[in-house]
Amino acid sequence: MAIRRILINTPDVVESVDFYQRFLGARLLDGATDERADLDVVTAVIELRRVVDPAPSTWVGDDLVTGFRHVGFKVADVDELVAPLKSAGVRFHLDPLEAEGGVRIAFFYAPEGTLLEFVQRDLQYTAVHDEAGVERERALGIPTRPRFDHVAVTVEDRPAAERFYAPLGFARIGTIEQPHDPRGFHIDYLKGGDSVLEIFTYDVPKTRATPRLDAPGFVAAVLDAPASAPQAAEPLGDYDGALVSLDADGFSVALVGAGADA
Repeated sequence: MAIRRILINTPDVVESVDFYQRFLGARLLDGATDERADLDVVTAVIELRRVVDPAPSTWVGDDLVTGFRHVGFKVADVDELVAPLKSAGVRFHLDPLEAEGGVRIAFFYAPEGTLLEFVQRDLQYTAVHDEAGVERERALGIPTRPRFDHVAVTVEDRPAAERFYAPLGFARIGTIEQPHDPRGFHIDYLKGGDSVLEIFTYDVPKTRATPRLDAPGFVAAVLDAPASAPQAAEPLGDYDGALVSLDADGFSVALVGAGADA
């Protein structure tokens, strides 16, 4: 099982389509309109929907707030892709740098406010929990265009998150420790198909914000759901026919497939 789609609200579909095509190599799929568009990002689809009179977003750029943090893409060369973003005046959260795990990363914002990450090179995990899973991850190779890789989520309890997502086909493959972070920052990777849930945990108190279906930016991750799938803890609402629910940490998901009708 895997993350099949990323649902994103935008006040201007045309502007967002242009951004993802120009800077992330996304490919526009058939049927695009001013109201919605689907973009192929190699291992998943970004589904853009126009939001009219958007509500204020409840998302804040603080990793100590549980739930959605960012969408990550594997790339061949971070600096090569960052240069045109900088020239275009795109707002950055974090300039390119070498990070724990032997990767080079950069964070920036899409026009509708979604936080995005570029990641270069394979992670070198502090601890490997599933050798076969790591090998499957590395077998995806160096992308010729930015490839959807992960959604990052802050959680209160990593084992509880792991138990929730295990029936959806996600298994913990590795951990990256952040020894220099005084907050006690740990990152775990739950792999499902060609996608990953990047799980942030901290040893300090966190807060929770409830997302909105009518705000700009990230709405939900669409996950394959087998018949045995658990139901998310809290229904959030209907999003164009899809039921979006919240897990225990306030991360919004839409389950599709055999288990979605339960």
